[in-house]
Amino acid sequence: MTTTFKHVSYLWDETMAASLAGNEVDLLIYRSNLLGADLRLTNYGGGNTSCKAMAKDPLTGNETEVMWVKGSGGDIGTLKKSGLAALYVDRLRSLTRVYRGIEFEDEMVELFNHCIYDLASKAPSIDTPLHGFLPFKHIDHLHPDAAIAIAAAKDGKKITRELFGGKVGWIEWQRPGFDLGLKLKQCLDENPGIRGIMLGSHGLFTWGDTAYESYVNTLEVIETCAEYLETNFGKKRPVFGGMVIKSLPKEDRLKQAATLAPILRGLCSGTTRMIGHFTDDERVLEFTNAHDLARLAPLGTSCPDHFLRTKISPLVLNLSTDEDLSNGKAIKEKLLPAFETYRQMYAAYYNTCKHPNSPAMRDANPVVILYPGVGMFTFAKDKQTARVAAEFYINAINVMKGAEAVSEYTSLPRQEAFNIEYWLLEEAKLQRMPKPKPLTGKVALVTGSAGGIGKGIAKKFIEEGACVLISDNDGDRLAKTDAEFKNKYGKDVHATAVMDVLKGEQINSALHKTALAFGGVDIVVNCAGISISKPLEDHTEQDWDLLYDILVKGQFMVTQAGVEVMRKQDLGGDVINIVSKNALVSGPNNAAYGSAKAAQLHLSRLNAAELGPDKIRVNVVNPDAVISDSKIWEGAWAEGRAKAYGVKVEDLAAYYAKRTLLNEIILPEDIANACFAFVGGLLHKSTGNVLNVDGGVAMAFVR
Repeated sequence: MTTTFKHVSYLWDETMAASLAGNEVDLLIYRSNLLGADLRLTNYGGGNTSCKAMAKDPLTGNETEVMWVKGSGGDIGTLKKSGLAALYVDRLRSLTRVYRGIEFEDEMVELFNHCIYDLASKAPSIDTPLHGFLPFKHIDHLHPDAAIAIAAAKDGKKITRELFGGKVGWIEWQRPGFDLGLKLKQCLDENPGIRGIMLGSHGLFTWGDTAYESYVNTLEVIETCAEYLETNFGKKRPVFGGMVIKSLPKEDRLKQAATLAPILRGLCSGTTRMIGHFTDDERVLEFTNAHDLARLAPLGTSCPDHFLRTKISPLVLNLSTDEDLSNGKAIKEKLLPAFETYRQMYAAYYNTCKHPNSPAMRDANPVVILYPGVGMFTFAKDKQTARVAAEFYINAINVMKGAEAVSEYTSLPRQEAFNIEYWLLEEAKLQRMPKPKPLTGKVALVTGSAGGIGKGIAKKFIEEGACVLISDNDGDRLAKTDAEFKNKYGKDVHATAVMDVLKGEQINSALHKTALAFGGVDIVVNCAGISISKPLEDHTEQDWDLLYDILVKGQFMVTQAGVEVMRKQDLGGDVINIVSKNALVSGPNNAAYGSAKAAQLHLSRLNAAELGPDKIRVNVVNPDAVISDSKIWEGAWAEGRAKAYGVKVEDLAAYYAKRTLLNEIILPEDIANACFAFVGGLLHKSTGNVLNVDGGVAMAFVR
C-alpha cells in the first residue's frame, strides 16, 4: 500500500497502532483522529467514521455484531469514545421492515434508539444507516474538498467513472437519511468490488476490512482526486477566470479590515449580537479578486455541511480596496442597501421554499461577507462558530476552484438547500443546544489584565461567555497569561496585545486586534494602574505626573478609543472603571494617588452623562486592598501603606480585613463579580453608578 502522498497527510504510526491491536473501537478512534487532523480530508465537525465488531450481548451473553459510529455532533479530529454511538447491527438493519418510504424518513431517527447497544453512548446521527447497511468492518465518510469538487461538477458522475475506472460508485444528491443508506447498499450490490462511493454534491464513502486498510484506501482515493484537479488548474482557462483586481498589501488589508469590522458587526447584529472573524487567506483573495466572483458567489455551496455553516450565499461588498473608511456613519449608510437587499433575498428564499411545518425564519443577515482585495469576514453567535464558518467557506472556495477546473460548478438547488437548513431534525438539534451564557456575543477589552484584578475580570467574563482581549504593558507576564488561558479556555475566546495606556498607537493597535479577532468591542474595563504612597513632602513632580497620566489620562484615552468603536457598531456598550475606595476616603501619605483616583471617579460620571444617548453605560467599581497577584502591591507601595498604618507588610491583608465591617479579605474574583453584575444584563438601565467592593468601609459609603 502507498504511504507517500502529495495532497494528503499520511499520519499512521505503526507503533501506536500496534499498541491498540485487538481493540477495534480504539483503532476507530485513532483512525478518526488522524483523518480529522488534516482539514484537506474533512472539515471541522464534518463526516463520520465507523467500525463493526463483535461484542457480548449483556442480556443473552452471546456474541453479537455492534456498530460503533460517530454520534450526533462532535468532530472526528477530537473524537473520543464518549462521542460514539453503539448500535446492534441486526436491529438497525431490521428497521427496513417498518420503513414506510422516503416521505416518512424522519420518523426513523427515533427508531435508532431502539437499536442502542451501549446505553451510555452518544445519540445516533442521521448518517447512522449510511454506515449500517454497508457490510464493511471499517468505513469513512468524509467531505474532502478534492472529492466534493468532482461531486459538485456538472460532469461529476462521468469524471468519477473515468478517473477510477469504475471502482468508485456514484449516487446522485439526496439528503442524508435512511433511504440514502439503502441506496448506498444498492450501489454496492450493483457494483461489486468497488472501493468507494461518491455522493453527488456531498462527499465520499470509502472502506476497508481493517482500520488501516480503510485509512489508506481513503487517502488514496482523495489523493487521486486532488492530483487530477491539480493537473487541470489553469489548463482550460485561468483559475476563476483570472484576477481583475489586486490585493492590498498585508498591512493595509488588516487596517481596512479592522476599521470596517465594527460597522459590519453592527449591521449583522440586528437579531442576535454576533462575534466576528477575519481572514485574508490567499485562497480567499484568489476568489474575491477574480473575474468569476460575481457568477460563483451567489450560487452558494454544495456540500450540506458547508451550507449549514455559511448560509445560502455570501454578501459581496461593493467597496474599493482603498475605500476611505474613516467616516463610519457614511460607510454604514453606503452599505445599508446591500444588507437590506440580502435580507430581502433571504426572506424570499424562505417564503418560496418553506413547508407548512417549517420552523420560523431565522436571522436573515449574512454569515459570510467578502471584501474583494481585502479578505473575508464571518459572523456567528460565538468565535468558534464564526471561525469554523470561515474554514467551511474556504472549503467551498476550494470546491468551486476544482469543479471549475475540470467541468462547471453546480450548487445545491435552492429547495434542497432549504430542506437541509430548515430540516425539522436540524431544528430539534438547535433547540437542544444549551442556553447562551449571559455574556455570549459580547467582546471585552480589559487593560492591565495579565495579573491581579484585571486577570480575574478576564477569567470571569470568559466563563460567562464573552470573548476578551487581554492587554498589559508587561510582555513577559502577558505571554504567561496567554499560555494559561489557552490551556484553560482554548484558542477562540481570548486574544492578547501589549498595550501601554499612555501610547495612543498601542491603544489603537489593541482595538484593531480586537476588531480582527472578534469584530469589535462591547465592554471596556479600565483596570491598568499604579500606586505610589509617600508623605506630602516626599512626593515629587514626577510621581504626581506618573499617577495622573496612567490613572486619569490612560482611562480617558482608552475610553475615547473604545467608544469610537462602540459608536461604529451602534449596539451600545459598557465602560467599567476600576477606581478605589481612596477616591472617596482621605488617608495618610496618599495625596497624589487618592486625588488621581477621585479624578478617575469624576471622569466616569462625566463620561456617563455624555454617552447615555449612545446607550453606552459607564460605571465604577471601587476595590480596596486587593493584594493577591497584584503588581501594585509588590515593593514600595506595600511598604508605604504598611508604614502609614504602623504594621508589617506581611500583615497588611489581615489589617485591611479587620478594619472592614464584614472582616473580609478582598480577592480579584470579588471585583470580577462586581464587574459582571454591571454587564450581565440585570443592570442594563444603570449608568453613572459606584459599586464598592471593600468589605465595608464606612468612610467610603457613597453619600
